Amino acid sequence: MEKENWYRIKDTEQLISPSLLVFPDRIEKNIGTMLKIAGGPQPLRPHIKTHKIAEIIEMQLRHGIHKFKCATIAEAELLATTGAKDVLLAMQPSGPNITRFFDLMDTYPETHFSTIVDNAKTMDEVAKIAAAKHRVVSLFLDINSGMNRTGIAPGPEAVALYKRIADDPNLEVKGIHVYDGHIRNPDIAVRTKVCDAAFELVTQLKRDIEDLGMSVNTIVAGGTPSFPIHSRRGTVEVSPGTSLLWDHRYGTLFPEMEFVPAAVLLSRIISKPKEGYLCLDLGHKSVAPEMPLPRVRFLGDVDFEQIGQSEEHLVVTTQKSSAYEVGDILYAVPFHICPTVAKYHEVISIATNGEKEIWSVAARNNKITI
Repeated sequence: MEKENWYRIKDTEQLISPSLLVFPDRIEKNIGTMLKIAGGPQPLRPHIKTHKIAEIIEMQLRHGIHKFKCATIAEAELLATTGAKDVLLAMQPSGPNITRFFDLMDTYPETHFSTIVDNAKTMDEVAKIAAAKHRVVSLFLDINSGMNRTGIAPGPEAVALYKRIADDPNLEVKGIHVYDGHIRNPDIAVRTKVCDAAFELVTQLKRDIEDLGMSVNTIVAGGTPSFPIHSRRGTVEVSPGTSLLWDHRYGTLFPEMEFVPAAVLLSRIISKPKEGYLCLDLGHKSVAPEMPLPRVRFLGDVDFEQIGQSEEHLVVTTQKSSAYEVGDILYAVPFHICPTVAKYHEVISIATNGEKEIWSVAARNNKITI
């Protein structure tokens, strides 16, 4: 049974609000759950876009996880500086990010980097620079399995593009990348059925490629909602991301995964403008605002209804406003943790003994050095 009030911390007088607290013991628990679902570290290629924090990467490295996925050059550089051996940049580079990708490989030769492409123009640009630098670049073919965000549709054009990559002397085709973030039905049976149907298109593509004498060595598939399903295939690398910090939205949608919230917002009441109303310092700039209210789940015995939010303020109504005073601390779990973390330059790590550390959200910026 979970410890009651696990999120409450001592010595809060000097803590700025709003702040984002993270709990390493709970992150460790989530890493353990992730390993259990995946069947060990080998199939795992976790995404770091949620946390962007070196200390959390190091925790995963200690568990034998050495392959990672990321969305930005800064995240890829952070992974390299922490000792990750295999890094997939799962955002097709364009413009200056193509040359930055090459700079990344030059700066961190001990890390193996790869990226994704879904069109011949980008592939040719990468191949041209690779030829000029006399090096071989590793690419995954990015497949659109129904999300319609990125990727080439599985079919003859995808096979032809895969062959072009394989035939280029300055490119190494690593395999197929497919992200199915649109598959998030809360019923695991329905989610599995939809996921399997979408993945069959990828399986057929693999067969078509292999019929031409080429190899598909690796398939990187899924995000957090689908990674338990893909893990059962035993033939793919899986890329959960939100799982390490978790949030209220995924906790509600996917309780069967048994992850626990490991990041909590600390907020203060800053005003009691009228009877039944409280105002907290938890505005758009402090928590992901892209979804309708409510945007956080308050912890503890509260009856708040979130009725309005602006840049710095969150207004709630309550039948118990007389029980609260200006300056009181409240704790809340975000509905969406990924863009919430990106709003903070640093988080406060809370050890089981109450000891506090500051962890930098180092890859929050678009650029670290490269």
